[in-house]
Amino acid sequence: MPSMKELALLMKELEHQLNICTRCGMCQAVCPLFEQTGIEADVARGKLALLEGLAEEMFKDPKGVYERLSRCLLCGSCEANCPSGVEVLEIFIKARAILTHFIGLSPVKRAILRIMLAHPYTFDNFMELLPRIQKIFTKPASKNLGTSCARFVSPLIKDRHFKSLAPVPFHSKIPGLNSNPGKSGLKVAFFTGCLIDKIFPHVAEAVVGVLNYHEVGIFVPKGQACCGAPAISTGDTQTFDRLVQHNLDKFYTAEFDYLVTACATCAAIIKKVWPMMIKKQSSEIRSRVERLAEKTMDINQFLVSKTGLTMGSYYGNEKKVVTYHDPCHLLKTLGISDEPRALIKANPRYTLKEMHESDWCCGLGGSFNLQYYDISVKIGKRKLENIKKTGCSVVATGCPACMIQLSDMISKSGEKIAVEHPVEIYLNILNNR
Repeated sequence: MPSMKELALLMKELEHQLNICTRCGMCQAVCPLFEQTGIEADVARGKLALLEGLAEEMFKDPKGVYERLSRCLLCGSCEANCPSGVEVLEIFIKARAILTHFIGLSPVKRAILRIMLAHPYTFDNFMELLPRIQKIFTKPASKNLGTSCARFVSPLIKDRHFKSLAPVPFHSKIPGLNSNPGKSGLKVAFFTGCLIDKIFPHVAEAVVGVLNYHEVGIFVPKGQACCGAPAISTGDTQTFDRLVQHNLDKFYTAEFDYLVTACATCAAIIKKVWPMMIKKQSSEIRSRVERLAEKTMDINQFLVSKTGLTMGSYYGNEKKVVTYHDPCHLLKTLGISDEPRALIKANPRYTLKEMHESDWCCGLGGSFNLQYYDISVKIGKRKLENIKKTGCSVVATGCPACMIQLSDMISKSGEKIAVEHPVEIYLNILNNR
């Protein structure tokens, strides 16, 4: 847990960064939350104005300040379009950490983060039990998408159509892997990520399949943990630090050229947030984090830039129309846009048709979807309409969280549109060469 000295340092850093904001209001035009609510406090400028008096406001109404900061998707649209270069995400993350230290975690968040997520083996064992009982409380919603909905009225699930937990997670199918590089001469560590491991294990299998095709050595350590996104977005630096250390222990001792992941959020957290939030750690830990961050790449980026793509052949007349949704963490945080599209275009069985506002947030925003589902749905419906206008039968995206949101919106609409990861589309042509 941060000491008061560390919190004071964080607050001093915030004061310096807040002074950069000129209150120009450019963030209003790109904020998906403000577009729905029209409330100034929901946009970055309003939150930054609030944070200028954080020290005073913490004592007056700390829970109110935290709630206003929580009404944010952390999509990075404001930061990506800020003419002054304000590092909005860093400011919000550090502010949440300060407030969480001051007011503490709720009993529910404490149980989820400190008791479950902070202990990877306990978390995995608990999550492996749920698929056995989930059918008691849920029923199928869309066979096409593999979504479910609540069997009974539930205040938590509400009217969601959600992706069920996979019967067998990826870490049970492949507990560990350590293969030697082939002709590529490259070896990667594969960071699976919680959502891909437990909901989309077929995406992880596609990653392994593609890497094997390109004769890339693969290291998958047994017992890897969450990247820490849920913890740090809540402001729980204690759990975040524990998860970072756990993953460092798992990955750092192995020899590999790059660390790859098929999750946009995991890539952004490891590459950007880990180095940002471990400044209070020892120089050895900081050095390890920075070196691992430098090696971290999105799987689409790795395949395009390091192995090169194999272009498929197809002489049939029928092609699937596919459109692509840019995940916020992939495009706005990491600047990756062309690479996922290149994987899709490598498969000649697909015709890529761009949607309007492909870079507009889908509205999930991690825990934002749980706290503000009604607003999340409104943002998601805007994305759905743009998807439908392309006439596609498949929408692809490089983020499992986006896949969950898109599946919810499409399932409830009754549209027959599949949701896939670009690496799945690429592997499909490799398997049918």
